[in-house]
Order: sequence, then structure tokens, then C-alpha cells
Amino acid sequence: MHLAMMKPGQQGKIVHIGTAVGPIKRRLMDMGVLAGEPVRVEKVAPLGDPIEVTIKGYNLSLRKKEAEGIEVEVTP
Repeated sequence: MHLAMMKPGQQGKIVHIGTAVGPIKRRLMDMGVLAGEPVRVEKVAPLGDPIEVTIKGYNLSLRKKEAEGIEVEVTP
């Protein structure tokens, strides 16, 4: 499942940062989007873009396209 498919309130663990390459992937990694990190979806905009998530204790807004490239494992 990718991050863009998660609903507000769901939690998961980042498994893989897939389609992002080059500077975009580096920027995501600098912001704490790393494999093994827990992530929680806080809000999704009415049209689905952007998505607000909590990673490492801070809120981060991601474009839907960026979130689709992040594979997660949903945890209860």
C-alpha cells in the first residue's frame, strides 16, 4: 500500500521510498522520510492533494504524487 491510499488517523511504517529519484528523494530523506520510520496520516485535503502526515514528531505536507511513491505497511 502506498501513503496516498491511507485515510486520516491511520498509522503505518515506511517500507520503501520508490519512485522518487534525485533531488526529490534526497529532500524527502532530509525531512525524515526513511524506511522503518513510523508515519501517521493527520489530514487529507478535500481534493486529495496535499496530504498532511506526522513523521518523527512533526507535521509534513506531501503532494499526492510524492505520497504515491512511498510504500507503507499499515499498523493497527
